[in-house]
Amino acid sequence: MKRAVFWCSVLVLAGISLWASTPITSSPQQVIEARRVPSRETILPAPAFTPDELTALPTDGWPTNGGSLYSQRYSPLDQINRDNINDLKAVWRVHLESGLGPKYSGEAQPLVYKGVIYIITGDDEVSAIGVKSGRILWKYQANLDPEISTVCCGWTSRGVGLGDGKVFVGQLDGSLVALDQRTGQPIWRTPVGHWQDGITITSAPLFYNGMVITGFSGAEYGLRGRVTAYDAKDGKEIWRFYTIPGPGEVGHETWPQDSEVWKHGGAVVWQTPAVDPELGLLYFSTANPGPDFNGAVRAGDNLFSVSIVAIETKTGKYRWHFQQVHHDLWDYDSPSPVMLFDLEIDGAMRKAAAEAGKTGWVYILDRATGEPLIGIEEKPVPQEPRQATSPTQPYPVGDAIVPQSLDIAPEGHILVNQGRIFTPYWTDGTVSTPSSFGGVNWPPSSYDPASNYYYACANNRIGLFIGGDKDEELPEPGARYLGGDFSGVPIPTTGIFAALDMKTNRLVWRQRWKDYCYSGSVVTAGGLVFVGRSDGRFMALDSATGEHLWEFQTDAGVNAPASVFEQDGEQYVVVFSAGNQFGRGPRGDSVWLFSLKGTLGPTDPPDMTAEIRGATGGAMPNLSNGAKVYRAHCAVCHGAEGEGGHGGGPSLQNPPSIHAVMRMVRQGSENMPAFAGTLVEDSILDVSGHVIENLSR
Repeated sequence: MKRAVFWCSVLVLAGISLWASTPITSSPQQVIEARRVPSRETILPAPAFTPDELTALPTDGWPTNGGSLYSQRYSPLDQINRDNINDLKAVWRVHLESGLGPKYSGEAQPLVYKGVIYIITGDDEVSAIGVKSGRILWKYQANLDPEISTVCCGWTSRGVGLGDGKVFVGQLDGSLVALDQRTGQPIWRTPVGHWQDGITITSAPLFYNGMVITGFSGAEYGLRGRVTAYDAKDGKEIWRFYTIPGPGEVGHETWPQDSEVWKHGGAVVWQTPAVDPELGLLYFSTANPGPDFNGAVRAGDNLFSVSIVAIETKTGKYRWHFQQVHHDLWDYDSPSPVMLFDLEIDGAMRKAAAEAGKTGWVYILDRATGEPLIGIEEKPVPQEPRQATSPTQPYPVGDAIVPQSLDIAPEGHILVNQGRIFTPYWTDGTVSTPSSFGGVNWPPSSYDPASNYYYACANNRIGLFIGGDKDEELPEPGARYLGGDFSGVPIPTTGIFAALDMKTNRLVWRQRWKDYCYSGSVVTAGGLVFVGRSDGRFMALDSATGEHLWEFQTDAGVNAPASVFEQDGEQYVVVFSAGNQFGRGPRGDSVWLFSLKGTLGPTDPPDMTAEIRGATGGAMPNLSNGAKVYRAHCAVCHGAEGEGGHGGGPSLQNPPSIHAVMRMVRQGSENMPAFAGTLVEDSILDVSGHVIENLSR
């Protein structure tokens, strides 16, 4: 597909590309995919939103990541509903021409204000798109250093912030930037850290009460996690809260007192916080402690890692916490956003906070006190003294979204403790489930206040846990700090999408997908849950039953949550279709807008078989032999399923083409040796076909 775009006016100033002086014309392909409008669209600056404006259910826009300060990802609109969902079609499609390389992931939820959509790519490039025209009104280019190497899981951003006439951007180079909402031109830029030290920002900043609040990524690089608030006017720091407490602070006693390992203790914040203005509290969840897999060097519970934390919005002072995993050894961090809602329990309305973790449980707490609203029991767990294991772990009352034990041992392994959750391990390795990739990862959940149903995207994957004897010394700045290895077993991962009743924390319905579930969801008053698939489909499910009602092929992995809004009496759904490093689907760069008045149908799904035949002159690989070659030569660095990412070889789950894979196998790449002298040409074709056919889907 031709993606060249002819701009009427291009102005490049200090790293920003600005297309605002004249409306943008479209390429011939875009004429088909985007409507023209006779007049220019005006960008209206957003106000300094009041707390009441940001806690209201979103209708004529989507002003903050999650839809409101409560992060429910719920729309009260019902023009699009169960009865007419089959009439939903695309209004237009826009190619952003950014973040298309294999290292990028498209995970951003669009923001919408007064007829303009704001979206960011994995390259931290921000575009403002007119709802009516589908034209890019301005574009900001971050011009990131291509040498940035301390990003955990693909170059990505999960969205932007909006307020006070500015668009706020957290960047992978450790900068927080405020753009003029009308032009995309930078107003201020605050260096909040150095990527060389492992500090990057992947979450969407939050505008609240004149502040811009953000967390930081980098748990695998020996960071001390933090959440920081900056003045929205000039970017000056207002307060900072460290998620690993220092001497004299609550929780510091849960770290060794004869070591400075706490200064490298992780507990970073991967997502946008939620806020309760009435209580004056801000809520977020934290990642694993560091080093991930060596508990011997950090005896104790390691607060506030793998915890839901509440702090004061005005001062950043600690109020309460609840730890989901004590002394985590399994990388069971909590990267999914905390959600707030009101819930009737025993005849009384209670203020709830909930978050779904990698353990596969949803933790439901009183958001004023941090006490469980639905019971959470401390239960004894198996011990491994060499790992300084915690004697007990929290078990929420209710249902787990994913399996938490194994009934059959994977080939080549012996089950210990039936592979149950919290089974400890040492350097020989132990299989158990969920894996460090399993359960609920970063994809945000959604919540329907009418039914009290909570919708979560998870994965069922078996983990091979190895560690305990690495990273005994404190890390140098920017160095990996894992204490072991991210490993797996060659058993296919399946996605799980589920609905739970928050009044009981019990499953209402649950689905198993053949592909990963790696996309956030949004639920509407029309009885629909919109969720993306890594194979390019954008889907609508019946929110009550999970019935598959509608789907639309976008031709790239939909690994980002959609946004829902109304303009001029018409309801729209907008979603980013770009693929993801771990989603294993095709890559793209498209923003799609849908409505009942749309006229564009779906694209054809990507045809991997046709690509292979075209690249090999008709020859097809022996995939069975390719899998054997992969296990023998590739899995040790790239992971059993090509996941890569943590300390080994790069991910192979989004290969650019069969040509590129075969060339890489023959010639090598960076630290990868050349296999031209080791493998015969047929085996090179076979293993490359295995990567394309079995690992990229």
